[in-house]
Amino acid sequence: MRERVRLVLATCFYYTGIVALAHWWIRRFRPRLIILNYHRARGENLRQQMRYLRRYYRVMHLEEALEQFYGTSRQQTDKRMPLVLTFDDGYRDNYSCAFALARELRVPITIFLIPGYVESGERFWWLEGKRLAYHAQAEKVTIEGQTYRLSIPEEQKALAQEIDRHLRHASSVAERETFLAQVRLAVGTSEALEQVDREALPLNWEQVREMERSGWVSFGAHTMHHPILSYLRDERELRQEVTECKSVLEQQLGHTVRTFAYPVGKAEHIGEAVIQAVKDAGYQWAVTTFEDVNTRQTNPYLLYRLPGDIEMHWLVLAAELVGLLGLSRLRRKYRAKFSG
Repeated sequence: MRERVRLVLATCFYYTGIVALAHWWIRRFRPRLIILNYHRARGENLRQQMRYLRRYYRVMHLEEALEQFYGTSRQQTDKRMPLVLTFDDGYRDNYSCAFALARELRVPITIFLIPGYVESGERFWWLEGKRLAYHAQAEKVTIEGQTYRLSIPEEQKALAQEIDRHLRHASSVAERETFLAQVRLAVGTSEALEQVDREALPLNWEQVREMERSGWVSFGAHTMHHPILSYLRDERELRQEVTECKSVLEQQLGHTVRTFAYPVGKAEHIGEAVIQAVKDAGYQWAVTTFEDVNTRQTNPYLLYRLPGDIEMHWLVLAAELVGLLGLSRLRRKYRAKFSG
């Protein structure tokens, strides 16, 4: 019911011209850059969102937008508010859906890649808890002395959460992968387990290079194996994850990679040592998942991104981006900026 009310309100705001007025006022107030953070790419909603955004915003590749925003390249005459569509991790549907839409609608996008997964083709670790718990072949699984009966939904859910907790807080990539191998062995394999959401598998290099050649997709770095960097025990591993990712991407793409996305990307997942490692590796900009819009005072190594939601109706997105809905993530932020 809440979503239906939000859609009704967003429709009224759009077709009465209130969205357009708010958009004009925000653009006039002071320069800002919106970066949207998607992961998966599918569905008609994404198409409609991209159609709306290309009409009312200056949609750009991330590096181009940052160069212009921070004044290091020639300013364009297009006065629309700059906006970037980013996709983290490099799922297969970023190729089959997002890339197809980018070409069709002529909308540039930026994808942050994890080279270790591109090369291995393994499933992303953060999807494994639910996949293994809900599609296990075994009837029960014991993890560190705790037995979970998989015929009981509550225990399936508990197992999924426990697997995710271990993987998320691993102090090294080796520790994470050893634990994951043990869990996979414990749950057993089946054809049904292997077929779960194959569009969630990583991109391969052939797809990456095809997207790069098109000119509609640019790429940034997202570590070599996607550990949560602040949880790594060894600073040498932290720095290797950041620098090796850059090196591999540059070798595969044939040009410098200047943008980085912190895995998970909240404050507790970053920290000063992580930021310094990113700077020392030679990146020029880094994006977080802190939810806000960027001004020219924003730290270039702590750039804000707003969540991209492929389930959201484009009318709701239009209202959200100008802070009109009462539950909007931006309403308080814009109000504070207008009053200050």
